[in-house]
Amino acid sequence: MMSRAERSYFTDWWWTVDRWFVFSLAALMVIGIVLALAGSPPIAEKLGLPPFHFVNRQLIYLAPAIALMLATSFLSPRLVRRAALFVFLLGMAGVVFALFFGVEIKGARRWVFGLQPSEFVKPAFVIIAAWAFSEGARRNDVPANMLAMLLLPMTIVPLILQPDFGQTMLISSVWASLFFMAGLHWFWVGGIGGIGAAGVFAAYRFLPHVRERFDRFLDPGNGPGTSDTFQVDIATESFLSGGWFGKGPGEGTYKRILPDSHTDFIFAVTGEEFGIIACIILMSLFAFIVLRGLLLASRNADPFCRFATAGLVVLLGLQSAINMAVNLSLMPAKGMTLPFISYGGSSLLATALGMGFLIAVTRRRPKSELLGAMDEQGIASKTGNR
Repeated sequence: MMSRAERSYFTDWWWTVDRWFVFSLAALMVIGIVLALAGSPPIAEKLGLPPFHFVNRQLIYLAPAIALMLATSFLSPRLVRRAALFVFLLGMAGVVFALFFGVEIKGARRWVFGLQPSEFVKPAFVIIAAWAFSEGARRNDVPANMLAMLLLPMTIVPLILQPDFGQTMLISSVWASLFFMAGLHWFWVGGIGGIGAAGVFAAYRFLPHVRERFDRFLDPGNGPGTSDTFQVDIATESFLSGGWFGKGPGEGTYKRILPDSHTDFIFAVTGEEFGIIACIILMSLFAFIVLRGLLLASRNADPFCRFATAGLVVLLGLQSAINMAVNLSLMPAKGMTLPFISYGGSSLLATALGMGFLIAVTRRRPKSELLGAMDEQGIASKTGNR
């Protein structure tokens, strides 16, 4: 056990991080490997690969993901902002590059050199938006709120062109939550909400595949064929088959006909093999991280850290909720992974980056460091005024 009297870089980190976050995220990573063992072998066999191909690859991605999360968590708020700006610019360059030269999969160009750049844009976007909104709430001499306004269309337009409406909706929702937290006038809140509603209507009206997904969600018998609802229907049967306690590890049958049982529909595999109770425990773990983050955000004196903490946990919570809702037939299919649980290198690395940012901005920094950071932002401390 490390003593508080021991002074080193690591011990300082250990006694200043929120250990509830660290342990909760570690639990999610372990659960992700267990569920990969349950959901991925049938997919590997269909593709003619060794049964544990995806499990081994997930473990390979997990090592750099943990290293990335830990390394990022050591950063100061100033370095978090700089790192996020670098990742955002690089990620957006990758998104634009994918539009012209990326690999087309299922009608969308989202992949470059085996990575999905939009996954890395999400946590970086949250940090930059939090930075802009916090500056706008504190200072009137810089157009920070205007920058925050422009940041959203600059980010989502290339995503719409890919097209990637799931990520667009997620980023827009997180931005809207930060916008609301910034305390801007209700006129602007209503206006932004109206623009969002108009965007959803336009997508439904002018994009056939979006309209088909909504129509088939509201009326599964509507439209030719049932391919769009096949996975959702099988996922529902998986939950019903598993009951409260599940069939047991490896005993699931519906996962053998679920094309995305190791990615988008891993939650359905959890329901069949481990039961509804296990699903509730997993949901509770995500809920705990979100509520813990919001509590810490409300207590943080630094405006930037407060906004960043809230935005990052909202990002994690919304993505998790959307994935689970799709599995439970509560939303149209979105193709969104369950953080730390679904198979995917880009998703795992990007989520680890975001959680590293989260640990960094929630660290309990020494008073002298906190006062220095606040003075840097132009906030006079009581000590400084004496």
